[in-house]
Amino acid sequence: MPKATLIFRDRVDYPDGGYAVLRAWSVPHPVAPSEHGYKYSVVYIVRGQRVIGYDNERGKGDHRHLRTIEMPYQFVSLRKLLDDFRNDVKQERGE
Repeated sequence: MPKATLIFRDRVDYPDGGYAVLRAWSVPHPVAPSEHGYKYSVVYIVRGQRVIGYDNERGKGDHRHLRTIEMPYQFVSLRKLLDDFRNDVKQERGE
């Protein structure tokens, strides 16, 4: 049985103690109900709490978290996902 293949795993630490964890895998079958061949999780954490997150959990599909609000996310590509995430983090950080 084919396995998931890691595409990237990274951590970005910010001077104020917040950090981001970015992970993505190529998967042999979409993570339903997503229709693409990726499994991903990118999250920005401050003082132990998720502030921003994007993932495609089985059963939920592509979605994002902005503090306590969860909403659908229209996945286009990994590049767009990272750009959207970074823009949300910049906005949250007031950059």
